Amino acid sequence: MEYRNKLVLAPMVRVGTLPFRLLAAQYGADITYGEEIIDHKLLKCERRINDAIGSIDIVEKGTENVVFRTCDQERNQVVFQLGTSDAVRALTAAQLVCKDVAAIDINMGCPKAFSISGGMGAALLKKPDLIHDILTTLKRNLCIPVTCKIRLLNSTHDTVELARRIEKTMVSAVAVHGRRVVDRPRDPANWSEIANVVDALSIPVIANGDVFEHEDFQRIREVTGSSSVMVARGALWNASIFHPVGSPIEVVKREYVRKSILWDHDIKSTKYTLKEMIMHYTSLELPEGKAVTRAENLSDIALQVNFAILELKVYKIPELTNYWFLHFEYMNTQILYM
Repeated sequence: MEYRNKLVLAPMVRVGTLPFRLLAAQYGADITYGEEIIDHKLLKCERRINDAIGSIDIVEKGTENVVFRTCDQERNQVVFQLGTSDAVRALTAAQLVCKDVAAIDINMGCPKAFSISGGMGAALLKKPDLIHDILTTLKRNLCIPVTCKIRLLNSTHDTVELARRIEKTMVSAVAVHGRRVVDRPRDPANWSEIANVVDALSIPVIANGDVFEHEDFQRIREVTGSSSVMVARGALWNASIFHPVGSPIEVVKREYVRKSILWDHDIKSTKYTLKEMIMHYTSLELPEGKAVTRAENLSDIALQVNFAILELKVYKIPELTNYWFLHFEYMNTQILYM
């Protein structure tokens, strides 16, 4: 995995799933981070090959819930982000997925209460010895790159010193979100403090914060000198941000729904991502938003999100007996869906 001169999709809870990662990659993302998954959850899972749709699934035993889904298509660019507060537990969890992803990233920046209360995410920023233990344990035992994502600390000096300690663990790169734990998304990201980290390190630094249009990729690199740039909300609102030209949001939404259907994606996550897209441009109180809100399955989504011009191939797989065909009379098109 190369971390220089890359456009990177940031890890986003409920958003960074397989359909959205593939969508971002389609528009030009070089590296795509999955949503953070906690090590405790992974320890309850097993790896399965899903021949029906061609995916590799990490499935929770007992509930049969798919905790993480990937495929060969993204093998060389998907980064698995792990939430952890223990080196041994982190290694056990990472070993379950390391053969199917390009790299493992440790979340050290999440400011949410559930993460901090468990000693994970931004709570790690105050525990440099534990950070060292986790990262060195993974580096010694995994054959794929290990990275981490941090936030700014209370002072520039503290941020730089922590980044230097992280570099000594021999990680492949570090992503820096240009906000502190107390900052809110509406607060401006501090690109100049990211620049201080870049100046202090020799490993690649991925700059993150306030990238909302394609031109911002170049702007943040000029200010920070970062090796690469990571985008979260800008990509959520329109994944074509990775492309110099971009696409209308209606096209992006339809492509996301198409991928969600083809990869048998969870309806709750699909709805969440679509509603975030809709709310940025219009309102959930308008007809499209209301239709997505009341949708109960992916077929409802397909019928409501302006699918009239979407073309999907008909799949004929005789060995799949539990599949049904969703028929669009106005399109004379059949979509195979489990």
